[in-house]
Amino acid sequence: MDRYILAKLSAFAEEVTGQLDRLEVAGACDSTQKFLDVLTNWYIRRSRSRFWLTEDSEGEPDGEPASEIVEGFDTLYTVLEVVARAAAPLLPLTTEEIWRGLTGKRSVHLTDWPSAEDLPMDRELVVSMDIVREVCSAGSALRKAANLRTRLPLAGLTIVVPDATSLTGFEQIVCDELNLKSVRLLAADAPEAAAYGVRQRLTVNARAAGPRLGNEVQAAIKGSKSSDWSIAEDGTVVSGGLALLDGEFILETVAADSDGSLATGLLPGGGFIVLDTEVTTELAREGLARDIIRAVQQARKDAGLEVSDRIDLQITGDASIEAAVTIYRELIASETLAESILGVPSDSAEFSVEVSRASR
Repeated sequence: MDRYILAKLSAFAEEVTGQLDRLEVAGACDSTQKFLDVLTNWYIRRSRSRFWLTEDSEGEPDGEPASEIVEGFDTLYTVLEVVARAAAPLLPLTTEEIWRGLTGKRSVHLTDWPSAEDLPMDRELVVSMDIVREVCSAGSALRKAANLRTRLPLAGLTIVVPDATSLTGFEQIVCDELNLKSVRLLAADAPEAAAYGVRQRLTVNARAAGPRLGNEVQAAIKGSKSSDWSIAEDGTVVSGGLALLDGEFILETVAADSDGSLATGLLPGGGFIVLDTEVTTELAREGLARDIIRAVQQARKDAGLEVSDRIDLQITGDASIEAAVTIYRELIASETLAESILGVPSDSAEFSVEVSRASR
């Protein structure tokens, strides 16, 4: 994550420098907004556990070595400092406040302009991670369309892209982001990919092609609708026996309709994903357990308990809730710091929780 955001920072510095050299102020503003979105909604959000320090952790978040904490703060400092310099002409007062607070120096407007050459660049990593971000965004959209809440785990996701091997090693990030049990990578030209029903669709632009083809444009339109079209090795599109020029057609990839257990989504950069939307009893129970954990954490906060306080927990609900608590008792206890968990039978399908500071 550190290498990725620094590489994106290098590309951002280079892009904004060129845009401002050409007086493209609107483009520079857009580039800044896009980079800040990557910084806040991807890097910081996914790295936030590295910045959480508690009294019990003795200066280190759980499971995070001290070196990784230092590297995380170092990286974030570098990014904010460089962004402040690059965005100074666009946000003079805001960047002045941020930069002076970071560095303690006189003014961002009196320092050197950032150079992309001073920052590490890893184009392969940037390309791969950008695809991962597209996958996570498309997967979240599929979950939302299927009304599958985030805390409900799903069996798996298949990613079909031209260079599937470039995503090797990023599977766990996708699993974490989309709450999945597994991720499968599949090359776009693999025989298995055709089974998902994703295909290319040709639409002839009659208004653009009509003046050149005359009455023959109808043959081209008929060919596009009857699958009588092809793409030559040089990229030329032929429909109904007629060659079409750029601007005279639209070629798009379309996904098959969901069959109830699989949902397909297209990726902006090419390729597609297939999400297994079937919710088994086991997945439903785990999702319920995670909903309970979320409710307990909110109850802890409402009760004014410290992050490190141990609690006694009482959960009220019907048999399905009792089953989820029984199976995932250890998970609930470890996530909520519960010393004891008491289940109270109820006829309600909606659970309720009560927390109190542990007496021992």
